[in-house]
Amino acid sequence: MRWITRPGWPGNLLALVAGTLTTLSLAPFDIWPLALLSIGLIYLGLRDLAPRQAAGRGWCYGFGLFASGVSWVYVSIHDFGSAPPILAGALTLGFVAGLALFFALLGWLWARLLRQPATPLLNAFFFAALWLAMDALRGWVLTGFPWLYAGYSQLEGPLAGLAPIGGIWLLSFAVALSATLLVELPQLFRQRVAVAGALALLIALWGGALGLGRHAWTSTKGEPLTVAAMQGNVAQSIKWDPKKLEMQLVLYRDMTFRSQPVDLIVWPETAVPILKEHAEGYLTMMSRFAEDRQSALITGVPIRQPNAEGEMRYYNGLTSVGDAQGTYLKQKLVPFGEYVPLQDMLRGLIAFFDLPMSDFARGDVKQSLLQAKGYQIAPFICYEVVYPEFAASLAAKSDLLLTVSNDAWFGHSIGPLQHLQMAQMRALEAGRWMIRATNNGVTVLIDPKGRIVEQIPAFEEAVLYGEVTPMQGLTPYLQWRSWPLITICMLLLGWGLARRRRS
Repeated sequence: MRWITRPGWPGNLLALVAGTLTTLSLAPFDIWPLALLSIGLIYLGLRDLAPRQAAGRGWCYGFGLFASGVSWVYVSIHDFGSAPPILAGALTLGFVAGLALFFALLGWLWARLLRQPATPLLNAFFFAALWLAMDALRGWVLTGFPWLYAGYSQLEGPLAGLAPIGGIWLLSFAVALSATLLVELPQLFRQRVAVAGALALLIALWGGALGLGRHAWTSTKGEPLTVAAMQGNVAQSIKWDPKKLEMQLVLYRDMTFRSQPVDLIVWPETAVPILKEHAEGYLTMMSRFAEDRQSALITGVPIRQPNAEGEMRYYNGLTSVGDAQGTYLKQKLVPFGEYVPLQDMLRGLIAFFDLPMSDFARGDVKQSLLQAKGYQIAPFICYEVVYPEFAASLAAKSDLLLTVSNDAWFGHSIGPLQHLQMAQMRALEAGRWMIRATNNGVTVLIDPKGRIVEQIPAFEEAVLYGEVTPMQGLTPYLQWRSWPLITICMLLLGWGLARRRRS
């Protein structure tokens, strides 16, 4: 086993494999124990390395994680960005290699500043705190990429009951701490008090999570609302084709006209693929239809309006008609999909940097929630639902959660199922029902425990029917967010730095 902890390619290769295990612990594979094994292997592999060696091993781990978990970006670049296979592959590898640098930084920081000699119990806590800090950093740098967090493996695992307490952050911390404690158990057996403490902590953590999973943090606010979520299954290749505009408008109109009477009608992201100002007549017609049925209709539509400086800008938006009111402008934009960083340099180089509707502006942070049937609805457009803190800020003011998306960009990859898993986690964190309406799947209704209760097949034109119940009350996570855990991790990291300096 010494080859795992020593420098060299065998340990680096194992680190790369360990990274892929986290992907297998997440959707659609959902083998949750592999998340523990994954973190345990990289923690063990960093035990005896110098900082520079640890950075290299951490990079190998990150490359394995992202190469297996987000290689679906190739589909967007090649299939919809019209990049040749070699160029699309090179861009995908560059993206993966860049993301892996976060784990290179983790390895370097661990070996250089935090790893303690002969203190296995403290090391477990220090490493878990550093792991969470790097997750948070990855979710913030350059607008963030909060994808493939190990905590998502627990959506249907034993630790799921911790999500309403501390969100995905507490789940990731608990997984990392559990993995490192298990690795350190052989060392701890030399110290009776330490091993007893470690075992007691593991039992309390996992047993407590199972008990908390049965607790209801929120309560019903009103009678259930009936829902019809429209999945038009419009191919991405024709989504923004002006010649196919009328076909798409007729599609959603007729699907809605034929649908059963319900309280809430939801269309997906940019279901109306034309500026709202040019679709007023169409939306007025749909508003009259919804009013006649005493329904609320919410749809995705691009919106042009002046910003705070009076400049006309384009926004990816949601608008509501019928027994509803409010417009929402997307705040968390997808790099290259909805805006192009350094666009003066990149636009025109390849078609990928000129994708349709890739010049959106960010919506104002101070926006009202949507209102439908007398209830407050927290809206998330596509990528926004993967940001835990952002989602919690809106969910805390809401009775229902709504996310709309167009996951056709992912093709038939595992991307849409990863995206769905994160939406489920947001419902569990908030203790609220969520409606998820997508262009081509996966369209579902999610209950406050994060479980899918209604679903229609992907890549089919279909209508999802079901009921959702408005909820009230705040989970501890919505009330306190991640601040208690941040404080604990900062204290742990500060303690680790101070001990390392003294030694």
